[in-house]
Amino acid sequence: MPIVDIHTHIYPPTYVELLRSRTTVPYVRTFPDAPESSRLIILPGEDDPSTPSTSRGRPIGPEYYDIAQKIAFMDTHKIDTSVISLANPWLDFLPSEEAGEAARRINDDVDGLCAQYPGRLYAFGTLPLSAPAETAIKEIERLAGLKHMRGVIMGTSGLGKGLDDAALDPIYAALEKHETLIFLHPHYGLPASVYGPRANEYGHVLPLALGFPLETTIAVSRMLLSGVWDRFTKLKVLLAHSGGTLPFLAGRLESCIQHDGHLKEAGKTEGRRDVWDILKTNIYLDAVIYSEVGLKAAMNASGADRLLFGTDHPFFPPLERDAKEWHSVNANYSAISTTFKDDQASAQGVLGNNAVRILKLGL
Repeated sequence: MPIVDIHTHIYPPTYVELLRSRTTVPYVRTFPDAPESSRLIILPGEDDPSTPSTSRGRPIGPEYYDIAQKIAFMDTHKIDTSVISLANPWLDFLPSEEAGEAARRINDDVDGLCAQYPGRLYAFGTLPLSAPAETAIKEIERLAGLKHMRGVIMGTSGLGKGLDDAALDPIYAALEKHETLIFLHPHYGLPASVYGPRANEYGHVLPLALGFPLETTIAVSRMLLSGVWDRFTKLKVLLAHSGGTLPFLAGRLESCIQHDGHLKEAGKTEGRRDVWDILKTNIYLDAVIYSEVGLKAAMNASGADRLLFGTDHPFFPPLERDAKEWHSVNANYSAISTTFKDDQASAQGVLGNNAVRILKLGL
């Protein structure tokens, strides 16, 4: 039985070079009160000098960009194959005229990293979504011919107005045509004001634990409400972090749609596909949820055959200096073991067989 990690990030050298060349978010920088530690600043407000230094971005070391470190992590945690992807914020911040070339260079860089470890590494490509749609479509077509690519990673802003933006339809059409899976990943969270005036006293806990899952849930709900899956019935989307809060809130979402007078008056409640159909037909969920409770919700929403193991490496490392195994990874292993303690076939599916089937690994 293979173990496949489908949620694992890399900042390849070309991307790190880009971030180091910048002076505004997103970028890599040091602060006067911590000159020995380069920090990866990717979220708005993370570079506020009044914020405690440990809350300013993340310390960025070779585990972020050295592919040998990725392989060593895999070996430690008995992971046979990883499907690597660029982490947020991807290329959303680039000027339109620069995004296409940057995407090509980074995707070629990542494909080359995969080639160094045949059979162990595959990848989700990155799209130049700040460029004209035609540029993104050309990259989708090019990625379909790269040996190690198994989909694309996308943030929730789409072309800048969200994933319900009609301007995305040509891109969705190209992704559907090439049977290219979207790995949907959050980045912006929620406005900082929702966490209250003392939020910076709590490190990254509130935006990561609450903001990211809700960002995903809102983005997917907007796709549903705008009829994306009614227009593109074969569009496949893998949701990070077990779908955010969507598995838990899907029933409430569906009820609110059915009882909304505005949607009924606009003719948007009849003849549409409901959220349960889409969860079991178009959506896959990773198993990066760290608990049996969350994993069971994901399983009940989409089915055990649509869940895929992930680690979210290199994020959430252990804080103990002498720790070899990562608590976050073991928590995901434990959740799978407990949830499927009486169903080894499903456990093996989540750990790797589902990914092999869905992403056609080894072909």
